[in-house]
Amino acid sequence: MPATPRPPSSATAFRPVRGRLELGVSVRGGRSVASRQFHEGALRVLRPHYLDESGQVCYVVVNPGGAYLGADLFLLDVEVGDDADLLLTTQSATKVYRTPGAFAEQRMVVRLGERSRLELVPDQLIAYREASYRQRTLVTVRPSSSLVMAEVVTPGWSPDGGAFRYEEVRLRSEVHVETDAGSQLLALDNLLIRPPSGDVTGLGFMEGYSHLGSLIVVDARVDQALADELHGATSALDALTGISLTRTIAGTRGLVLRSLSNSTGELNILLGACTARLRRLWHGQEPLNLRKH
Repeated sequence: MPATPRPPSSATAFRPVRGRLELGVSVRGGRSVASRQFHEGALRVLRPHYLDESGQVCYVVVNPGGAYLGADLFLLDVEVGDDADLLLTTQSATKVYRTPGAFAEQRMVVRLGERSRLELVPDQLIAYREASYRQRTLVTVRPSSSLVMAEVVTPGWSPDGGAFRYEEVRLRSEVHVETDAGSQLLALDNLLIRPPSGDVTGLGFMEGYSHLGSLIVVDARVDQALADELHGATSALDALTGISLTRTIAGTRGLVLRSLSNSTGELNILLGACTARLRRLWHGQEPLNLRKH
């Protein structure tokens, strides 16, 4: 499978790379296993485990440093080979503290092979007072691939309950479909959260909500009926949710869900309900139970 072009090395020259992780997964003996693994700095993965008998391998990304700081750069490269199945999560929330002088940044490149599957379900991103963070995720799929990516953005809080005011959070996700005719852009999700001065939850900003959840699904089975089903599953929860569909490329399609709430727990329940439906409907699996101690 052709590799997605990577940014030139000069693009990272002005900021230190605090952590680098490369993970490749392939099928061996009926189970998905790591075929390539490399880490340096403040990123690594725990030993793999299997949540059920499906053969899907689960890896947990760990940042021993505990947080992202100003000018930090973290690089992740993930490849899921043909027929392989990967669940990738984090050990704990990603915390972004004050970033005086320069933003913290994470860049992630993902490549999915034929009939491969990736569930990317990290814990929430917490942006604290005076934090500035940028995240770019570049995904290349095949028409037969299956992708689920979830994200929750949460403002940090002080001990007295007052809201910290982060400076900005930029999240950019690109999904390209690789076909015999070349690569085509399926979805571009470009999100900028820049709280106004004063309360993070002021009127006119994020409709008065403080927390944001996102879900991106790419699969040949995505259609309007699925979008309606997921919207119905979220309607009873205390969140404002919208769903949109992408165009179809080579038989595959994308779905983007965005949800606003005042609670991390509520968004985790909402996204968990959506991923549980997809796991049961498409793969006959139980809902995720990612207990992390």
